[in-house]
Amino acid sequence: MKKLYLFLFLVSSFVGFSQEDAWVYFKDKPDAATYLANPLTMLSQRALDRRTNQGIPLDSKDVPIYQPYIDQVIASAGITVKAKSKWFNCVHVRGLQANITALTSLYFVEKVEFANRSINVNKISAPKQGKNKPVNKTLQTTTTFNYGNSANQIQMLNGHLLHQSNYTGSGKIIAVMDGGFLGVDTAPTFARLRTNNQILGGYNYVDKSTNFYTGATHGTSVLSLMGGYVDNALVGTAPDASYYLFITEDGASENPVEESNWVEAAEEADRLGVDIITTSLGYTTFDNSNYNLTYTDMNGVTAFISKGVDVAFSRGMVCVVSAGNEGNLAWHYVSAPADALNALTIGAVKADETYATFSSQGPTYDGRVKPDVTAQGQNPYVSDVSGNIINTGSGTSYSGPIVAGMVACLWQALPTKTNQQIKQLIVQSADRYTAPTVQYGYGIPDFSLALVNGNALSVADYSKSDFIVYPNPATDSISVTLSEGFNTGNAVFYTVLGQKVLEEKITKQSSVISIKSLSKGTYLYKIESNGFAKSGKIIKE
Repeated sequence: MKKLYLFLFLVSSFVGFSQEDAWVYFKDKPDAATYLANPLTMLSQRALDRRTNQGIPLDSKDVPIYQPYIDQVIASAGITVKAKSKWFNCVHVRGLQANITALTSLYFVEKVEFANRSINVNKISAPKQGKNKPVNKTLQTTTTFNYGNSANQIQMLNGHLLHQSNYTGSGKIIAVMDGGFLGVDTAPTFARLRTNNQILGGYNYVDKSTNFYTGATHGTSVLSLMGGYVDNALVGTAPDASYYLFITEDGASENPVEESNWVEAAEEADRLGVDIITTSLGYTTFDNSNYNLTYTDMNGVTAFISKGVDVAFSRGMVCVVSAGNEGNLAWHYVSAPADALNALTIGAVKADETYATFSSQGPTYDGRVKPDVTAQGQNPYVSDVSGNIINTGSGTSYSGPIVAGMVACLWQALPTKTNQQIKQLIVQSADRYTAPTVQYGYGIPDFSLALVNGNALSVADYSKSDFIVYPNPATDSISVTLSEGFNTGNAVFYTVLGQKVLEEKITKQSSVISIKSLSKGTYLYKIESNGFAKSGKIIKE
């Protein structure tokens, strides 16, 4: 939260000459060929393996910024370099407008973009927006966990079924971008992570320090939803994943440099071979209102951080982003980077799966469905810095990491899938997939169904509306109605652990399937005909 003295300082500093923030873009990378010929000098082996597995080639975005360019900017009068990005080949600078503009005379500078877009050359005007509170200041052999009170937030997603199949995030790496991780090095909630060396490292991009066990407590709670473990009290959604912890958010102020911090951290996550980035942060307003974003900017291609999410996705990572907590305010839309084109944006529901009214809504300005899916964000069980398990807080800051942990479990189970396929499987498993809304997006995902679909179907063939299965629940038999143009098909039934238990041929003339041989319980099915398919759940009573 902004302090009064900071507010007064900022107001006074805007009188007369003021410091501005800007991105300075460079024209080229003179040593690109050398780096591309020696990829291990810019990316880890794990990162290269992730690219190879997904068929993603290396390109100039992977090449570090040419250091002599940065050195010349640093040496320029009145300029402070605050962050850098190899993906965008730019540095984030602060200084007087005149001093920043003077950088355009450097032969290697392509352009300068001020955070205050009203002073940019060839600027695009946008309607003004009222001051809003920033979103990010709130935000077979089986494994059996004793979830305690945290059971609902996992079972809502059928995440416990993946855990029972030993899909607990093992082998996957999650990068957590937040404002601080105070107590993670001491709280008993994280003892299991520490003992098993699952916290791989991190960095404090705000203080430019290797101490990331500092700052705000927000990231501590976020991490506990994925990696926390207290028997019969709290089990995270990915207790066996590994984690990098990056501080990119400055709790003392609100400035676009935090967007640049995030991009720089995402680049490091890419270099290290991270699989999933989770971000419980969002930006629309800043201490300097000239930097504010408007609804017209929520188009996925304007905010620096949103563009960064899309580059991260192009590198093969899944980016999970909290939608925001503005749902019941005048500004009720998702914030940046939740608007990013390829973000898996997460809204919030209550424990009973009804909409949590604070959860930011869609659509984006360009009409895309957001959030993508929802999970419990109202009063889930989390850990505080002392290791107490509490449920006094709410926010999409919590629903986001709950889903991020399940992404790790699903990807562990489906290691040959691309990040795009994993994202689509999750969205297509949601309970409102055929009728999305501005509050729920595509709805609450079913990760057990996503696993079955991933094992049995190609994403392109998956459909929920071609065939009708009834009754449901059923006792002795079910009927399958094939749509017009479909005369024969094949129906396969699986346990929730993905084991096939029944397979039958179906035709227009013979569409009744006996399920007498199945024990009572919930089963997953897939029906295929003429290259199309439908998957779902059925209950045997």
